[in-house]
Amino acid sequence: SMPPEILLKIFSYLDALSLLSVGCVNKLFYDLANDNGIWLKIYSSCLQPKRTIWKMKSEQTEAVPLGCAALRDKKPGYWKKEYILKQTAAVKTRLMQLVKPLDPYTGLPFKNKEAMKVSGLSWIIALKDKNGKEHVIEKANLSFKDTSVIILWYCTNWPCLDVVSTLKLFGVTPLFPDQSKPPSKNGPHRCSLIAEYHLANLTEGSVAVGADKLVQLFSLNPGLLVGIWKEKNEIAFVMVSLHYHQLLERSILGSATVQYASPPHKPVLDDIDPEYGLHGYSLHLDMHGRSCTYLCGTFKNLFCRKGDIANGYLRLTVVSLKDNRKHLPLTGTLGLSWETDVFKGNVKDCYVMNLTLLDEIGKPFWCFSAPVYMELSSKTSGLYDYMGHIYTTDYADSEGKVCVKLVWLEETKEYIIVSLVLYISTKKVNNWYGTTY
Repeated sequence: SMPPEILLKIFSYLDALSLLSVGCVNKLFYDLANDNGIWLKIYSSCLQPKRTIWKMKSEQTEAVPLGCAALRDKKPGYWKKEYILKQTAAVKTRLMQLVKPLDPYTGLPFKNKEAMKVSGLSWIIALKDKNGKEHVIEKANLSFKDTSVIILWYCTNWPCLDVVSTLKLFGVTPLFPDQSKPPSKNGPHRCSLIAEYHLANLTEGSVAVGADKLVQLFSLNPGLLVGIWKEKNEIAFVMVSLHYHQLLERSILGSATVQYASPPHKPVLDDIDPEYGLHGYSLHLDMHGRSCTYLCGTFKNLFCRKGDIANGYLRLTVVSLKDNRKHLPLTGTLGLSWETDVFKGNVKDCYVMNLTLLDEIGKPFWCFSAPVYMELSSKTSGLYDYMGHIYTTDYADSEGKVCVKLVWLEETKEYIIVSLVLYISTKKVNNWYGTTY
């Protein structure tokens, strides 16, 4: 029953966050909270230092100061949108400045943690059942690695696995991040769709990567791991491994319904000769089990001759079976640790592989972070230098394949990588360089 004029006067004392919140109460409050006069005042006060400069410029910018000209012929909510655009643009500009310096070791921005803190970034998953009902899981545990972030969700009210159809992964950022305090759970924010997974027939349509006494693990690209309770056939936890490359872009720059797509790579002129093949590539490889690292190393000057191109792939040999000087030991017993609110465990013979392949000028060419598993290939090694069981780890996506061969040495209780080969899709290379292999 309060007159709109009185409400409008009350709203004029609110800040931007409060206005956005009060606009969610009902339609009347929404319309009043969109008032151009209130938002123009907020917009102008936020950019106060630049107002006198704008007045001295051309006709294109002189309409910003307070006055009738700035309010006429503007649709309701115009200055609210302008204010939000200015604020989000300022945050994005600061983020881009933070991620410019690169780590010479990995070729990736080395201020990723700081950039995430500045943006207030967090992640949520939304599971949709076959009836269309959505279940949002927010609270997550984070683990930061050299080139990736591991995010683990667990709760006590997962929807029944039999009715789950899809899982969506979102990056969530507050509309106006405040460095002095953590982001409010109920404050205005925006969601950016990172990936969508189809979980119908999960146990049949995904890769089983291991099990222990309590859970069975299933993997889907990109980087999703779902733990299922063995006895109840219900979800125990969900884990996602996200590579730093394009992580901020995909977590911030997309929309709630459409994933962000990176602009196409512009090839350097005369950068490569198809007759010569790839050359000067670098690989950073990280193998870990969430809580411990088994291998972290960089390999330089990788190349591929024309004779190494076959069946739609270019072969880059990182560790050769024949060259035992480059064979690599892994530290510790391989396994992937998991936890819920009650139980903890470790699934043996599986781990997370982080791969960062840089081209000859140091730009990220192929990057991923994904759970993988080891499979017993042969009970005895035929290698002269090693006696032990042979295991293999294989990974594949649309851009390439990774093939790893390991030998288990019983005497020293360690794995030795005796072969590591990358197979890069010719389609990926052709798109990157604008040439034909």
